[in-house]
Amino acid sequence: MDVVLAEDHSLLRDGLTRLLEAHDFRVVEAVDNGPALAAALLKHRPDVAVVDIRLPPTFTDEGLRAAIEARRHIPALPILVLSQYVEQLYARELLGDRRGGVGYLLKDRVSNVGEFIEALRRVAAGGTAMDPEVVARLLGKQQNRLDALTPRELEVLGLMAEGRTNAAIAASLFITEKAVGKHSANVFRKLGLGQSEDDNRRVLAVLAYLEGN
Repeated sequence: MDVVLAEDHSLLRDGLTRLLEAHDFRVVEAVDNGPALAAALLKHRPDVAVVDIRLPPTFTDEGLRAAIEARRHIPALPILVLSQYVEQLYARELLGDRRGGVGYLLKDRVSNVGEFIEALRRVAAGGTAMDPEVVARLLGKQQNRLDALTPRELEVLGLMAEGRTNAAIAASLFITEKAVGKHSANVFRKLGLGQSEDDNRRVLAVLAYLEGN
């Protein structure tokens, strides 16, 4: 599986490259700045991109903007953002286009290699992988909408936002898949969202809706 990696810290970039290649990924190019990332994505059209947000030359949002621009030329390009920061404006644009796999993980909260690799594979396959802290920050302005949800429904919503399937949610919460379906239906009803059988579109719709209203 081909990967383009964008990370400006050389030690972390080298470490991620070795880690990915040890788990059967092929890092076709590893770059350290926004313009190089844009060029690499268009050149290689990888199976998935792992992108830091703040890259040279200005260390603001080059990585995320380059990834979003690449998606305009490569529809459904899977993108996993790996950063120390939550950039709400561009994160909303990335999540809201509802094309292809997408993930957003915080560097200082990635402590399990297996879970990171699983998240990357899920994004490459067209799914989602959202750090709960990212979800919390994105939903913060809309907390009043979440007040209508029960504690169990909030748990289900959080796991959905991480990209979990109904089966995985059921296993995590020690309930049946039927119960997960019931809780999911209640979540969408209370948030005023239509139901979808597509887990990825379902999660992105929730995030885009809550961020945009």
